[in-house]
Amino acid sequence: MEIAKVTDIELEKYITKIMLDIGVPAHLKGYHYLRDAILLSGRDMEKVGSVTKLLYPVVAKRFKTTDQKVERAIRNAIEVSWIRGNVDTFQELFGYSIESGKSRPTNSEYIARIADKIRLDIKAM
Repeated sequence: MEIAKVTDIELEKYITKIMLDIGVPAHLKGYHYLRDAILLSGRDMEKVGSVTKLLYPVVAKRFKTTDQKVERAIRNAIEVSWIRGNVDTFQELFGYSIESGKSRPTNSEYIARIADKIRLDIKAM
C-alpha cells in the first residue's frame, strides 16, 4: 500500500501509538507539534532535510505559533521521552537508548526515523 492512500486520521492514530510507546507525554505542546511534523514528513520526506525552513514553519502556521516555539517544544518532548520513555522501544526504533550512554536523537533524526518507520510499515501492508 502507498502512504498517499492512507488517510490523515489513520496516520495520526498510528503515529500516536508509536509516540505513546516511546513515552512522549500527551500533555506537552511538543507532542502535538511532533505528531504533525511526523505526519507531514511521512507524506514528504524532503521536509526532514530542512526542518527549520520547510517543516517548522508549516507546523507553526497550523498551530498559530512561531517556528522557534515549535522547535523548542518538540526538543522538550523528545528530551522528556528520552529520559522517561520506554528503553526497549527506543532501542528498537533508533538502535540505541539512554542506557547505551549516547545522547538523545536530534529533532530531525527523531522525526525522520519515525516517519521512515511509518512509510516502511505501510508499504509492508
